[in-house]
Amino acid sequence: MLRQIFLDTETTGLEIRDGNRIIEIGCVEMIDRKLTNNNYHQYIKPDRESEEGALAVHGITTEFLSDKPQFEDIAEDFLTYIKGAELIIHNAPFDVGYLNNELSMANASIKNVATISEIIDSLVLARQMHPGQRNSLDALCKRYDINNLHRELHGALLDSEILADVYLAMTGGQKTLLLGEESNDESDSGNISFNRLDQGRSPLAVLTASSSESDAHQKYMEGLDASLDKNLWN
Repeated sequence: MLRQIFLDTETTGLEIRDGNRIIEIGCVEMIDRKLTNNNYHQYIKPDRESEEGALAVHGITTEFLSDKPQFEDIAEDFLTYIKGAELIIHNAPFDVGYLNNELSMANASIKNVATISEIIDSLVLARQMHPGQRNSLDALCKRYDINNLHRELHGALLDSEILADVYLAMTGGQKTLLLGEESNDESDSGNISFNRLDQGRSPLAVLTASSSESDAHQKYMEGLDASLDKNLWN
């Protein structure tokens, strides 16, 4: 059983060194490439204001967060949720850096999420698949025809749901083109395999024209030649 969790965070600003904190965590669970609806979503009181630029992106106000729990109050529940799963994060170093910073400040039982979960950076995967192109979440939605019109502001849970759709599109392409009987020859390299339709059949018979049929054809062609200025067939 492959358990994957698509994770995103919202923060009060870009830089940890400026004292910025996590204010929202959103996780979407998928088991064996099927969404389970067993998601995790938590707003967090950061005890500081959001930077103006960050507030313009996520729209989560200090007033809204005033009655939410602090990170230390939710740390262990969060760790239990992600333990043993494959975490898929777009631009993983940003979110993982913030999570590990919060875990350290909260004196949680785990200080580094990488010790309990494998981390996959979907941005790195996208750059490998589409080198030299824009690979933001919005750009990938456009490339894979995924509707994200409802995404007026960034939100951790919404972005995780969109990332799950994008990841499925990036990694779920058809690997084999089957002609005739189904083939078991599937390859992760994306190569296309074909099955011959004539397997097990007798060779096709080749029929030749009789001498009288050949003479009749030749006379017909001579008649066509005589009616045209140019000889097109001989």
